[in-house]
Amino acid sequence: MTGADQRPDVLVIVADDLGFGDLSCYGATAFATPHLDALARRGRLFRDAHASSSVCTPSRYSLLTGRYPWRTPLRSHVLGGTDGALIDADTPTLAHALGEAGYRTAAIGKWHLGLDWQLRDGTRRRIDPTAPFRPAMEADGWDVDYTVPFENGPLDRGFEEFFGISGSLDMPPYCFLRGREVEAVPTLEKTPRITSQRPGPTAPGWDDATVDLRFAQEAEAWLARTRPRTRQDPPRLLYFAASAPHRPCVPPPEYAGRSGIGTRADLILMLDEIVGRLLAELDRSDRPALVVFTSDNGAPICYPEDGLLEDHPPNGALRGQKADVHDGGHRVPLIIAGPGVPCGEDHRLVSLLDLFPSLTAQVGAPVPTSGLDGQDHLLHEDEHRAAGAPPRVLGATAFDGSLVLMRGAETAIYSTGSGGFSEPVGHPTPVGGEAGQFYDRAADPAQATDLWAQRARDRHDLTADFVRRTGYGDTE
Repeated sequence: MTGADQRPDVLVIVADDLGFGDLSCYGATAFATPHLDALARRGRLFRDAHASSSVCTPSRYSLLTGRYPWRTPLRSHVLGGTDGALIDADTPTLAHALGEAGYRTAAIGKWHLGLDWQLRDGTRRRIDPTAPFRPAMEADGWDVDYTVPFENGPLDRGFEEFFGISGSLDMPPYCFLRGREVEAVPTLEKTPRITSQRPGPTAPGWDDATVDLRFAQEAEAWLARTRPRTRQDPPRLLYFAASAPHRPCVPPPEYAGRSGIGTRADLILMLDEIVGRLLAELDRSDRPALVVFTSDNGAPICYPEDGLLEDHPPNGALRGQKADVHDGGHRVPLIIAGPGVPCGEDHRLVSLLDLFPSLTAQVGAPVPTSGLDGQDHLLHEDEHRAAGAPPRVLGATAFDGSLVLMRGAETAIYSTGSGGFSEPVGHPTPVGGEAGQFYDRAADPAQATDLWAQRARDRHDLTADFVRRTGYGDTE
């Protein structure tokens, strides 16, 4: 693929807190997701794909940059809605790579990678990469001057257009952003606050239930406005980051009650229909499209008010949930379809880190030669690994920063507990030390039997390999 007239459009859709078992093509039986099932039938469905973190900010950082999140000052937790920008100016993103190759680029939806806001005292909120950093997850946002454009947002990280929200739907400010500005200045205190929503400013007329529908409307409009009219028109990258099914689970009236098992499932049905709408808009162009659908991390299962877990286990049979070290925290759905993508199921251990180099290579754009932890092998077997070489070791982190290392079915976890939302939470342990957990996911997919003592040689070997290849610990 060399000429602009031959390169496909690229649509990357990221759900928020969608679990491994939340789609019918991944085993859900309480409801159906027909649009995503159809996408899976005409593409590649990955059975062992992992986010680089079991929470959203670090996972999204890795997806867009191809780098492990511990290479940033954010070593645990997630950013608040008014924290500074996490991606520094020297780190290329997927949007940079495709934009430099002639793609038109847009980001629509949840950003949650920080923005350098102007504060009311005249200073800018920035993350100092040389200093210890603790995100302000509970900040109320009233110290920000929302009349002044923010800096170092999506438009400064490779995207030509941006419409969305700054953080999660339970974080202030509760307002839409366009380009480098708020669409309407948030001047009111958020009320009512639903479930886990934090206090803070909201824009007049804000409606939690219609946020994703507005995202879909903006995305459809962008796709229609930029639709190639001639073979010489440039291809497009759309990064669409839904807020669903993250809390608060407030479905629009037309979806409320549709699933019959709770508000969270209602949002999944809404998300499936939004995917169908975006694919239909892409189909109005003669240009082929490369489509990716995934989630930033696993689903939370500690909020039974969001749905009936007996009828629908969001993470399937996996142990753990969002924020945890176990598979339920970071093993995610991943579907890729489009020109050159082989159809069928893929059972290899892969990471969302690999999306940047794999998509860039697939469309014929130059892949950065250094600085990436991801590899170009999602859409083909790894042709560069020497015969007989050990499998690659992949890493992931939990909410508290605990490190998980995976090599094939082997999993070494440097934590005494879940590291996240499940009890016991425990605490991180020194990487390479003598405390942690070890599981064989092939023989024990539920991660019920801890083999830490029995598999000491294996855990030492895979840990040493990961540290040697990535330099983990050099940034500590």
